[in-house]
Amino acid sequence: MADIKDHISSFLAYVGSEKGLSINTIEAYGRDIGFFKKFLEEKNVFSLNRLKPDLIFQYLSFLKQKNYASSSFARMIISLKVFFKFLKKEKLVLEDLTLFLDSPKTWNFIPSVMTYKEVEKLLDVPDVSCFIGARDKAIFEILYATGIRASEAANIKILHVSDEFIKVFGKGKKERLVPIGKKAINAIDHYLVNFRKEGDGFLFVSKNFKKINRIIIYQRIKIYAKKAGINKKISPHTLRHSFATHLLENGADLRLIQDMLGHEDISTTDRYTQISQKFLKQAFVRFHPRP
Repeated sequence: MADIKDHISSFLAYVGSEKGLSINTIEAYGRDIGFFKKFLEEKNVFSLNRLKPDLIFQYLSFLKQKNYASSSFARMIISLKVFFKFLKKEKLVLEDLTLFLDSPKTWNFIPSVMTYKEVEKLLDVPDVSCFIGARDKAIFEILYATGIRASEAANIKILHVSDEFIKVFGKGKKERLVPIGKKAINAIDHYLVNFRKEGDGFLFVSKNFKKINRIIIYQRIKIYAKKAGINKKISPHTLRHSFATHLLENGADLRLIQDMLGHEDISTTDRYTQISQKFLKQAFVRFHPRP
Protein backbone atom coordinates (compact mmCIF):
# COMPACT_ATOMS: atom_id res chain seq x y z
CA MET A 1 0.00 0.00 0.00
CA ALA A 2 1.27 3.49 -0.88
CA ASP A 3 2.29 5.65 2.04
CA ILE A 4 0.39 8.73 3.17
CA LYS A 5 2.50 11.27 1.26
CA ASP A 6 1.52 9.59 -2.05
CA HIS A 7 -2.15 9.91 -1.15
CA ILE A 8 -1.63 13.58 -0.29
CA SER A 9 -0.26 14.19 -3.79
CA SER A 10 -3.31 12.48 -5.28
CA PHE A 11 -5.59 14.53 -3.02
CA LEU A 12 -4.06 17.84 -4.10
CA ALA A 13 -4.31 16.83 -7.76
CA TYR A 14 -7.97 15.98 -7.16
CA VAL A 15 -8.93 19.27 -5.50
CA GLY A 16 -6.99 21.15 -8.16
CA SER A 17 -8.51 19.48 -11.20
CA GLU A 18 -11.99 18.39 -10.15
CA LYS A 19 -12.88 21.02 -7.56
CA GLY A 20 -11.51 24.00 -9.47
CA LEU A 21 -10.09 25.62 -6.33
CA SER A 22 -7.72 28.58 -6.39
CA ILE A 23 -3.97 28.03 -6.14
CA ASN A 24 -3.91 29.63 -2.69
CA THR A 25 -6.61 27.27 -1.41
CA ILE A 26 -4.79 24.24 -2.81
CA GLU A 27 -1.56 25.42 -1.18
CA ALA A 28 -3.39 25.84 2.14
CA TYR A 29 -4.73 22.27 1.88
CA GLY A 30 -1.21 21.07 1.13
CA ARG A 31 0.26 22.83 4.17
CA ASP A 32 -2.47 21.65 6.50
CA ILE A 33 -2.41 18.01 5.42
CA GLY A 34 1.39 18.11 5.32
CA PHE A 35 1.29 19.19 8.97
CA PHE A 36 -0.99 16.26 9.74
CA LYS A 37 1.40 13.92 7.93
CA LYS A 38 4.33 15.22 9.99
CA PHE A 39 2.36 14.59 13.18
CA LEU A 40 1.65 11.01 12.08
CA GLU A 41 5.28 10.39 11.18
CA GLU A 42 6.31 11.44 14.68
CA LYS A 43 3.91 8.72 15.86
CA ASN A 44 5.58 6.28 13.43
CA VAL A 45 2.42 6.08 11.31
CA PHE A 46 3.26 6.04 7.62
CA SER A 47 0.34 4.22 6.00
CA LEU A 48 -3.44 4.63 5.98
CA ASN A 49 -4.13 1.20 7.41
CA ARG A 50 -2.61 2.32 10.72
CA LEU A 51 -4.93 5.30 11.12
CA LYS A 52 -7.16 4.97 14.17
CA PRO A 53 -9.77 7.29 15.75
CA ASP A 54 -7.56 7.94 18.78
CA LEU A 55 -4.92 9.46 16.48
CA ILE A 56 -7.44 12.05 15.33
CA PHE A 57 -8.18 12.97 18.94
CA GLN A 58 -4.46 13.20 19.67
CA TYR A 59 -3.98 15.45 16.66
CA LEU A 60 -6.79 17.78 17.80
CA SER A 61 -5.20 17.98 21.24
CA PHE A 62 -1.85 18.71 19.61
CA LEU A 63 -3.36 21.58 17.56
CA LYS A 64 -5.07 23.03 20.62
CA GLN A 65 -1.76 23.17 22.46
CA LYS A 66 -0.28 25.24 19.61
CA ASN A 67 -2.72 28.08 20.39
CA TYR A 68 -3.53 28.80 16.75
CA ALA A 69 -5.87 31.64 15.88
CA SER A 70 -9.44 30.37 15.64
CA SER A 71 -9.49 30.90 11.87
CA SER A 72 -6.30 28.85 11.38
CA PHE A 73 -7.54 26.07 13.65
CA ALA A 74 -10.87 25.97 11.81
CA ARG A 75 -9.15 25.82 8.42
CA MET A 76 -6.92 22.92 9.52
CA ILE A 77 -9.96 20.94 10.70
CA ILE A 78 -11.80 21.61 7.46
CA SER A 79 -8.73 20.53 5.46
CA LEU A 80 -8.61 17.29 7.44
CA LYS A 81 -12.33 16.63 6.81
CA VAL A 82 -11.96 17.26 3.07
CA PHE A 83 -8.92 14.96 2.95
CA PHE A 84 -10.76 12.09 4.64
CA LYS A 85 -13.79 12.62 2.45
CA PHE A 86 -11.47 12.15 -0.55
CA LEU A 87 -9.92 9.01 0.97
CA LYS A 88 -13.37 7.51 1.58
CA LYS A 89 -14.54 8.42 -1.92
CA GLU A 90 -11.49 6.71 -3.42
CA LYS A 91 -12.05 3.69 -1.13
CA LEU A 92 -8.61 4.16 0.39
CA VAL A 93 -10.06 3.94 3.88
CA LEU A 94 -13.05 1.97 5.18
CA GLU A 95 -14.47 4.82 7.24
CA ASP A 96 -14.20 8.59 7.53
CA LEU A 97 -12.53 9.15 10.91
CA THR A 98 -13.52 12.83 10.94
CA LEU A 99 -17.30 12.40 10.75
CA PHE A 100 -17.61 13.26 14.44
CA LEU A 101 -16.03 16.67 13.81
CA ASP A 102 -18.39 19.56 13.20
CA SER A 103 -17.11 22.14 10.74
CA PRO A 104 -15.88 24.92 13.01
CA LYS A 105 -17.70 28.24 12.96
CA THR A 106 -15.02 30.81 12.21
CA TRP A 107 -16.91 34.05 11.88
CA ASN A 108 -16.75 34.84 15.57
CA PHE A 109 -13.09 35.45 14.86
CA ILE A 110 -12.55 39.19 14.46
CA PRO A 111 -9.49 39.99 12.32
CA SER A 112 -6.91 42.56 13.31
CA VAL A 113 -7.58 46.07 11.99
CA MET A 114 -5.25 49.05 11.84
CA THR A 115 -6.23 52.50 13.00
CA TYR A 116 -6.14 55.40 10.52
CA LYS A 117 -2.98 56.65 12.20
CA GLU A 118 -1.27 53.25 11.90
CA VAL A 119 -2.14 53.07 8.20
CA GLU A 120 -0.63 56.53 7.64
CA LYS A 121 2.52 55.56 9.56
CA LEU A 122 2.94 52.41 7.47
CA LEU A 123 2.39 54.20 4.16
CA ASP A 124 4.90 56.92 5.08
CA VAL A 125 7.81 54.53 5.73
CA PRO A 126 8.88 53.44 2.18
CA ASP A 127 11.64 55.54 0.62
CA VAL A 128 10.08 56.47 -2.72
CA SER A 129 13.38 57.80 -4.10
CA CYS A 130 14.49 54.23 -4.86
CA PHE A 131 13.00 51.41 -6.92
CA ILE A 132 12.08 49.07 -4.05
CA GLY A 133 10.63 51.82 -1.88
CA ALA A 134 8.53 53.28 -4.71
CA ARG A 135 7.27 49.80 -5.62
CA ASP A 136 6.42 48.90 -2.03
CA LYS A 137 4.68 52.24 -1.47
CA ALA A 138 2.52 51.59 -4.55
CA ILE A 139 1.71 48.06 -3.36
CA PHE A 140 0.62 49.20 0.10
CA GLU A 141 -1.41 52.08 -1.31
CA ILE A 142 -3.24 49.66 -3.62
CA LEU A 143 -3.90 47.15 -0.83
CA TYR A 144 -5.43 49.80 1.40
CA ALA A 145 -7.20 51.73 -1.39
CA THR A 146 -8.91 48.67 -2.88
CA GLY A 147 -8.92 45.89 -0.28
CA ILE A 148 -7.59 43.36 -2.77
CA ARG A 149 -5.60 40.33 -1.62
CA ALA A 150 -1.80 40.20 -1.80
CA SER A 151 -2.01 37.41 -4.40
CA GLU A 152 -4.33 39.58 -6.51
CA ALA A 153 -1.95 42.54 -6.25
CA ALA A 154 0.98 40.36 -7.33
CA ASN A 155 -0.92 39.36 -10.49
CA ILE A 156 -1.91 42.86 -11.62
CA LYS A 157 -0.57 43.78 -15.04
CA ILE A 158 0.20 47.35 -16.05
CA LEU A 159 -2.62 47.31 -18.58
CA HIS A 160 -5.06 46.30 -15.82
CA VAL A 161 -4.74 49.76 -14.23
CA SER A 162 -6.68 52.83 -15.33
CA ASP A 163 -7.10 56.22 -13.66
CA GLU A 164 -10.26 55.06 -11.91
CA PHE A 165 -10.30 51.25 -11.75
CA ILE A 166 -8.07 48.20 -11.58
CA LYS A 167 -8.98 44.86 -13.07
CA VAL A 168 -8.55 42.07 -10.52
CA PHE A 169 -8.63 38.31 -10.96
CA GLY A 170 -9.75 36.76 -7.69
CA LYS A 171 -10.43 33.27 -6.41
CA GLY A 172 -11.42 30.86 -9.14
CA LYS A 173 -10.02 33.39 -11.67
CA LYS A 174 -13.16 35.49 -11.34
CA GLU A 175 -12.68 38.96 -12.78
CA ARG A 176 -13.89 42.14 -11.08
CA LEU A 177 -13.32 45.88 -11.44
CA VAL A 178 -12.37 47.70 -8.25
CA PRO A 179 -12.34 51.52 -7.95
CA ILE A 180 -9.04 53.08 -6.91
CA GLY A 181 -8.29 56.47 -5.36
CA LYS A 182 -5.94 59.24 -6.41
CA LYS A 183 -3.28 58.59 -3.76
CA ALA A 184 -2.84 55.00 -4.94
CA ILE A 185 -2.80 56.10 -8.59
CA ASN A 186 -0.19 58.76 -7.80
CA ALA A 187 2.00 56.15 -6.08
CA ILE A 188 1.69 53.83 -9.10
CA ASP A 189 2.48 56.68 -11.52
CA HIS A 190 5.57 57.66 -9.52
CA TYR A 191 6.78 54.06 -9.56
CA LEU A 192 6.13 53.61 -13.28
CA VAL A 193 7.49 56.96 -14.49
CA ASN A 194 10.67 56.90 -12.44
CA PHE A 195 11.56 53.22 -12.24
CA ARG A 196 9.64 51.24 -14.86
CA LYS A 197 8.77 51.39 -18.49
CA GLU A 198 5.11 50.94 -19.29
CA GLY A 199 4.05 47.83 -21.13
CA ASP A 200 1.82 44.79 -20.77
CA GLY A 201 3.90 43.01 -18.13
CA PHE A 202 3.20 42.56 -14.45
CA LEU A 203 2.98 45.80 -12.50
CA PHE A 204 5.03 44.76 -9.49
CA VAL A 205 8.39 43.16 -10.19
CA SER A 206 11.79 42.68 -8.61
CA LYS A 207 14.88 44.66 -9.61
CA ASN A 208 15.48 41.92 -12.17
CA PHE A 209 11.99 42.57 -13.56
CA LYS A 210 10.72 39.20 -12.39
CA LYS A 211 7.16 38.96 -11.10
CA ILE A 212 6.92 39.11 -7.30
CA ASN A 213 4.56 36.90 -5.29
CA ARG A 214 2.38 37.28 -2.20
CA ILE A 215 5.15 35.95 0.06
CA ILE A 216 7.41 38.85 -0.90
CA ILE A 217 4.57 41.31 -0.24
CA TYR A 218 4.03 39.68 3.17
CA GLN A 219 7.72 39.93 4.02
CA ARG A 220 7.97 43.56 2.91
CA ILE A 221 4.98 44.70 4.95
CA LYS A 222 6.43 43.00 8.05
CA ILE A 223 9.66 44.98 7.60
CA TYR A 224 7.89 48.31 7.20
CA ALA A 225 5.48 47.68 10.10
CA LYS A 226 8.49 47.15 12.37
CA LYS A 227 10.12 50.35 11.10
CA ALA A 228 6.87 52.22 11.66
CA GLY A 229 6.77 51.04 15.27
CA ILE A 230 3.38 49.36 14.88
CA ASN A 231 3.09 46.95 17.80
CA LYS A 232 0.58 44.49 16.43
CA LYS A 233 0.69 41.64 13.95
CA ILE A 234 0.48 43.19 10.49
CA SER A 235 0.07 41.37 7.18
CA PRO A 236 -1.28 42.27 3.72
CA HIS A 237 -4.62 40.90 4.86
CA THR A 238 -4.62 43.41 7.73
CA LEU A 239 -4.79 46.20 5.13
CA ARG A 240 -7.70 44.36 3.47
CA HIS A 241 -9.54 44.15 6.79
CA SER A 242 -8.75 47.79 7.52
CA PHE A 243 -10.04 48.87 4.11
CA ALA A 244 -13.39 47.17 4.66
CA THR A 245 -13.78 48.31 8.26
CA HIS A 246 -12.90 51.94 7.55
CA LEU A 247 -15.35 52.05 4.63
CA LEU A 248 -18.09 50.64 6.83
CA GLU A 249 -17.33 53.10 9.62
CA ASN A 250 -17.71 55.95 7.14
CA GLY A 251 -21.12 54.81 5.91
CA ALA A 252 -20.39 52.57 2.92
CA ASP A 253 -23.05 50.01 2.01
CA LEU A 254 -22.15 46.44 2.97
CA ARG A 255 -23.12 45.17 -0.51
CA LEU A 256 -20.68 47.56 -2.18
CA ILE A 257 -17.91 46.39 0.14
CA GLN A 258 -18.83 42.80 -0.71
CA ASP A 259 -18.42 43.52 -4.43
CA MET A 260 -15.07 45.24 -3.96
CA LEU A 261 -13.70 42.45 -1.77
CA GLY A 262 -14.93 39.78 -4.18
CA HIS A 263 -16.93 37.89 -1.55
CA GLU A 264 -19.53 35.52 -2.95
CA ASP A 265 -21.50 35.38 0.30
CA ILE A 266 -22.61 38.53 2.14
CA SER A 267 -22.17 36.69 5.46
CA THR A 268 -18.41 36.75 4.87
CA THR A 269 -18.47 40.53 4.53
CA ASP A 270 -20.88 40.89 7.44
CA ARG A 271 -18.18 40.10 10.00
CA TYR A 272 -16.83 43.61 9.43
CA THR A 273 -19.93 44.97 11.17
CA GLN A 274 -18.68 43.17 14.28
CA ILE A 275 -15.35 44.98 14.02
CA SER A 276 -17.01 48.33 13.45
CA GLN A 277 -19.29 47.85 16.47
CA LYS A 278 -16.29 46.90 18.58
CA PHE A 279 -14.46 50.09 17.62
CA LEU A 280 -17.57 52.22 18.21
CA LYS A 281 -17.86 50.80 21.72
CA GLN A 282 -14.18 51.51 22.41
CA ALA A 283 -14.56 55.07 21.13
CA PHE A 284 -17.65 55.60 23.30
CA VAL A 285 -15.90 54.40 26.45
CA ARG A 286 -12.81 56.47 25.68
CA PHE A 287 -14.38 59.77 24.70
CA HIS A 288 -17.84 60.03 26.27
CA PRO A 289 -17.84 62.12 29.47
CA ARG A 290 -20.18 59.64 31.19
CA PRO A 291 -19.50 56.21 29.63
